[in-house]
Amino acid sequence: MPRHRHHAAGAPMLDGSYQPHPAEVPVSTSGADSFTGASARPRLSATQLLAAKNARPIQSLDDLAADTFESDEELEEFLAFTYAERHRDLA
Repeated sequence: MPRHRHHAAGAPMLDGSYQPHPAEVPVSTSGADSFTGASARPRLSATQLLAAKNARPIQSLDDLAADTFESDEELEEFLAFTYAERHRDLA
């Protein structure tokens, strides 16, 4: 039966710092559980963000309309390509 070697863990130093084991990889997180001080930007409410962007409510579907495709043929080509890409790996 083979014997497994265990690597020694990193060691805390007398000055309170930590000396990682050479095989360890430092990891940092930016999640909610990471409290490293004040955030870089102040948090704004949704109302403040909307005011800063000068956003306004959608009044009709015309507000959402965009001239993305120059012709119906260009739209059809895009839809055919999209359909083919979505179903490419199913065959």
